[in-house]
Amino acid sequence: MNSGPVSPVASPRIALPGLSVSVVVSTLGRTWEIGRLLDSLDKQTQKPLEVIIVDQNAHEELAALLASKSCGFPIEHVRTPQARGLSRGRNTGLARCTGDLVVFADDDCWYPATAFEQASRLFQQSSYAIVGGMAADEEGRPINGRFESAAQDIDRSNVWTTSIEWMLFFRREAIQAIGGFDEAIGVGASTPWQSAEGQDAVLRALARGFTARYDPTLQGHHPNILAGDFDERVLTKARSYARGMGYVLGRHGFGVRDMTTWIGRPSAAIAVYAARFRFSQARYYTQVAKGRVEGWKAGRRKRISLNQEN
Repeated sequence: MNSGPVSPVASPRIALPGLSVSVVVSTLGRTWEIGRLLDSLDKQTQKPLEVIIVDQNAHEELAALLASKSCGFPIEHVRTPQARGLSRGRNTGLARCTGDLVVFADDDCWYPATAFEQASRLFQQSSYAIVGGMAADEEGRPINGRFESAAQDIDRSNVWTTSIEWMLFFRREAIQAIGGFDEAIGVGASTPWQSAEGQDAVLRALARGFTARYDPTLQGHHPNILAGDFDERVLTKARSYARGMGYVLGRHGFGVRDMTTWIGRPSAAIAVYAARFRFSQARYYTQVAKGRVEGWKAGRRKRISLNQEN
């Protein structure tokens, strides 16, 4: 795990009810969004024990923002401008965590005020190693994918509709036991597999015998990545993210029958949008379908035993 210069941002420690929560934020290219996230954390009915920000920017803008903040929790600013990659940054932050629970917040997400208290309570009432929630808009509607509408245990059959990285709370010993995130997967990795590092971590944890629970009433907020124009940048991102999902599917032994579902859905969307002359959306789902197939083929070659951690 990589580390770099550390700048502590002084804030008082306060008594925390329940299980303590460490927040890790790996960030690149965003500044004001970090301010929004910190504001939402400062409004939590159960404040985090600590926030560890792994800053991969070459500039100093984030340091200025953090210096202006006065939050009810300590902030550790770790600069790693030479070590890029979302999973790498999360692992760097994980190595510094001391809380009972760890959540890996996106640098452009934010949380409703009761989220951490609710997550802590769900762990206290169970022996689950992982608790997942739903990505939602501020009206409580699911965004950025399909999510289950009912609370349920997470397993191989539903991991793709119950897990998104920044809404996964881990017992610290569980995420450490599996070695954190695979740094070859996720945004900024040096591979084509630019997403699904969260589902990969959950699948590896399940294979180790850890248990996980999903509750759609546990929610966090994020810009809707499926809203807006389907320009070339969005199409490129769609294919790279789809490759990541396909790679994890193949790596964890999901077979042709499973892929029929995950290719069938975007294929159906292509037909629907083309019939409506909405060709930009049809192109988007074409990239999704192609990327999933490409990733799955590569993942099958790297297939891991269900009894292996990595």
